[in-house]
Amino acid sequence: MTRRLPKRGLPPMHPGELLREEILPALVRSKTEIAKLLGVSRQTLYDILSEKQPVTPAMALRLGKLCGNGPDLWLNLQKRHDLHHAQQELGEAIKKIPTLQVA
Repeated sequence: MTRRLPKRGLPPMHPGELLREEILPALVRSKTEIAKLLGVSRQTLYDILSEKQPVTPAMALRLGKLCGNGPDLWLNLQKRHDLHHAQQELGEAIKKIPTLQVA
């Protein structure tokens, strides 16, 4: 029998939150050094950390290599975050679109 866990009701996190709250503190390196290691400007890194910019596929490749966990984690976090916010924004309009059946 499968036990269902209750939904937490929290929106999916932006990958910048994970990076800011968990990854960077564990790496014990300055943000400037992390930006340099990633090959991006400090502003680019700060924009992701402050959740002003999304993690692009190119950035996911960089983060995945730096952290040793591959790009999929970063892209999946961004995808879930984006879909959640799009659903919030477009929910009523999406409900009005019919689902067509293949003949």
